[in-house]
Amino acid sequence: MFFPVEDWFEAFVLTLVVETPIVVLVLRRAEPGLARLALIAVFANLATHPAVWFVFTQLFLVGTAEYVLVAEAWAIAVEAAFFVVVIRGVGARRAVTASLLANGASILAGLLVGSQLLEVPV
Repeated sequence: MFFPVEDWFEAFVLTLVVETPIVVLVLRRAEPGLARLALIAVFANLATHPAVWFVFTQLFLVGTAEYVLVAEAWAIAVEAAFFVVVIRGVGARRAVTASLLANGASILAGLLVGSQLLEVPV
């Protein structure tokens, strides 16, 4: 199974809609500028989502435990590191919490919408 390139933007928008409010909620004490914080969440996803969609799908069979574990561990780790580097005063624990909650919610949203996003064209 693979993710068709033409479906990436739709999946990316879904990811942003789900993850951005969670990141803002969890990290708002460290970064009071809500617009800045929302943009940070968008850029964190820009750093991870293309690799999850286009790279890891070439290395692992989509839907397997290995794919989910590696792709989501990548996204959580990179996004958390991004938050620590970009937002002064955010500790690793809070950054990982934000990334873990956001990515977990995004996985659930993807599963709910997944039948449309993951269909393989015939």
